[in-house]
Amino acid sequence: MKVVYSDKKSGKTAQAEVAKESESMLIGRKIGEQIDGSVVKLDGFKLQITGLSDNTGAPSRREVEGTRKAWPLLSGGPGVRKAKAGYRARRLIRGNTVSTDTAQINTFIAEYGAVPVDQIFKPKEKKEE
Repeated sequence: MKVVYSDKKSGKTAQAEVAKESESMLIGRKIGEQIDGSVVKLDGFKLQITGLSDNTGAPSRREVEGTRKAWPLLSGGPGVRKAKAGYRARRLIRGNTVSTDTAQINTFIAEYGAVPVDQIFKPKEKKEE
């Protein structure tokens, strides 16, 4: 499971893989809840969940409770691309709760820790061959 975290102040984003042992701390959390940043080695930080996607790529929506899949009639928002006026379509989406089928959790930094943000979002060095 991956956690993508972003900083609203600088506009930078990074991602981290969650260890299998730590995944149990995330199971059952819903969109809008805050999680401890120590799950992705950001000690002292609080991350707020803004969205999820599962192993098949289906996004989640806040309105659908639980971990179930649904085919609602949508006119905009997550799961709908380029919505035109009056356009509605059935799309496969997931519920608002983190489960074992969740592949990615999107978050933003809600509370900052002791580490400066510049050290968190360092650019990765390219390997020279």
